[in-house]
Amino acid sequence: MNNIDLMNYWFESSDSDYETMKVLFENKKNTWCLFLGHLIIEKLLKGLYARNNPENPIAPKIHNLILLSQKANLIVPNEIREKIQVINTFNISARYDDYKKNFAEKCTNDYTAEQVKNIREVQKWLKEQ
Repeated sequence: MNNIDLMNYWFESSDSDYETMKVLFENKKNTWCLFLGHLIIEKLLKGLYARNNPENPIAPKIHNLILLSQKANLIVPNEIREKIQVINTFNISARYDDYKKNFAEKCTNDYTAEQVKNIREVQKWLKEQ
């Protein structure tokens, strides 16, 4: 696959996960909804990494959204960067049992709705790049 094919692969996978995130949100599966929100942004960043690195389009096998945005050579406005920093925490918080309980308590319906809105904003911004 060339870099554009890889970008399209990551973007399509992200879009599929977005649909799943919406179902989880509607069904109040808040921790997994936000975990998937992280994955949506991660995949978009890996797609942009592929596009911006045609000589080596295979994205690094990392999950840190801040580091991925840097490796993708993106200039991220502060407002988007702040949202990414929060979304970045959803990967660990929803995945590991010792974090899950505290994260589940934090993921009220209102908090989750706010974060889904932020995920959508970051998603839109990344797709415009």
